[in-house]
Parts: sequence; structure tokens; C-alpha cells
Amino acid sequence: MGLMDRVKAQATELAQQGKAKYDQVQATRRADAMLRNLGALVYQERTGRGAPDSQAQIDKLVADLSAHEAANGINLSPEPTDPPGSPGAGQPGAGQPGSPGTGQPQGGGAGPSTTFPPEAGTTTQV
Repeated sequence: MGLMDRVKAQATELAQQGKAKYDQVQATRRADAMLRNLGALVYQERTGRGAPDSQAQIDKLVADLSAHEAANGINLSPEPTDPPGSPGAGQPGAGQPGSPGTGQPQGGGAGPSTTFPPEAGTTTQV
């Protein structure tokens, strides 16, 4: 096999991988849109603002999502809101300045242990 044949084969393989990746991204976007619509319908239903056919729409979206998930090999399980391994993952307010347990003072100001050098022209009495 000549060099050009190998280059063509590699280019074809990369094009197929790119197409597969593109198709997967499109399937994920479609699933995200359906999940958003499902969430909006459930939210409206739970807050008393649902339409008379809300339950039928919810049932249809659940069926469509199940079929889409199976057809595209997508896992639509819930994801954690905090990335794993982040400081204090799963704890409300963890890792934010001023949060308990971060070692940073609350309120964003300088804490009592912070010292500043005296201003020029002033004397310090001990």
C-alpha cells in the first residue's frame, strides 16, 4: 500500500469518526431539548399552571425520550450539580468565598487577623 493510499484510508476513517461525533452531539442536543420541555411541563403542572392536556404531553415526552435514549445509546440519568472532586462537593455554598469551612472571612472584607503596614508619615504606638 502506497503512502497516498494510507493517507486516503486515514482521512476516510477520520471523516467517519467526525460524522459519528457530530451525530452523537445532535442526538444529545435533541435529548436536552426534550428534557427541558419535560421539565417545563412538570413544573407548570406542579405549580398549578398546567394545561388540560399537560399529562398527555408529559406521557408523550417520556415515551419519546425513552425511545430516543435507546436508539442513540444516550444515558439520560441525572447528573450531580457539583462536579465530582470539587471542594466540598454536595455541600451548599462549599468552595465559595465567605462560606463556612473555606477559611475565608464572611462578608468578603478583611478579617481581624489581616494586618496592613502603617501609612507613611504616621507613628505606631505600642
